[in-house]
Amino acid sequence: QVQLVESGGGLVQAGGSLGLSCVSSVSIASINVMGWYRQAPGKQRELVAAITSGGSLNYGASVKGRFTISRDMAKNTVNLQMNSLKPEDTGVYYCNAYWGLIAYWGQGTQVTVSS
Repeated sequence: QVQLVESGGGLVQAGGSLGLSCVSSVSIASINVMGWYRQAPGKQRELVAAITSGGSLNYGASVKGRFTISRDMAKNTVNLQMNSLKPEDTGVYYCNAYWGLIAYWGQGTQVTVSS
């Protein structure tokens, strides 16, 4: 069982920055892929960014060049630094982990970008 706890959401103006953190209850070295997804009202959940156990990175097309995913192995934490935020980045951001064949999700944290 993996428990994921997100923090760092909030309200920011367009062009601003926010950082999100996700703490895992198990060693992230044992997790195949960790990432961030987001869901805007009325839309499907979409990939924002992911990092594999080997360190490979993957970003959603709409956030490339603006968002950066990173991890702190000692703290079992995955971070998402979001810069140059746009109103369309608004949504609930969920931390995700694939541990073996099972997907685990955090409770989500709201990010709101005002224009």
